[in-house]
Amino acid sequence: MDELRADLADYLAPRVKRLGYLGELFKCAGHAPDVTLQFMHFTDALKDALPDRLTELGALTVASFMENRYERHQHERLSVKLGFPKEWVAQVNQLNPDTASQLNDLEKAAQRYALKALHTRGLDTEKEFEAFAALVRPSEAMAFVLLIGRYVTHAMVVNTLKLAPPVPSIFE
Repeated sequence: MDELRADLADYLAPRVKRLGYLGELFKCAGHAPDVTLQFMHFTDALKDALPDRLTELGALTVASFMENRYERHQHERLSVKLGFPKEWVAQVNQLNPDTASQLNDLEKAAQRYALKALHTRGLDTEKEFEAFAALVRPSEAMAFVLLIGRYVTHAMVVNTLKLAPPVPSIFE
C-alpha cells in the first residue's frame, strides 16, 4: 500500500481494511494509477447503478465464463456475505440459467444475455438483451451491459498476468 500513489492508496484503503489484504491485481495495476483509479470509480458506479443480486450474478457469470478464479472466489464470498444462498451462487457458476431453480426470471434473462454477449462478443444479442431489458429500467439494462464489460476487462488482466486467487472458493 505504501508504494501506491497516495490518491489510489486512499481510495483502496477501505477495501484493504475490509478484506484484510491488498490483492495482487492492485499490486500490478498500481503501475497505472490513473487508469486503476478510474477503473475503481467505474466499478463503484456500477454497484450503485444495479441491485446487488444483478451485480453479483454478472460478476460471477463473467468470472466463471472467463475462468477468472481470482474474481469468482471473491464474488462467491461477497454473495454469501450479502445473504445469497450458496446454492444460488453454485447455480450462477454453472452458467446454465435454463436449469437454475434458484434464479428468478430476471436473473435467468440477465444470465442468458450475458452468456450470449460473451459467446458472440456482443454480436447478435438483440433477442436476449430485449428480453432482459423488458424486466428492468433502461438505466439498469445499460449498467448491466457495462458491468459485463468491466468484468471481462478484469478477467483479461488476471488471466494475462496469471494471478492466483487471494482466497479459496467457498466450495473448496
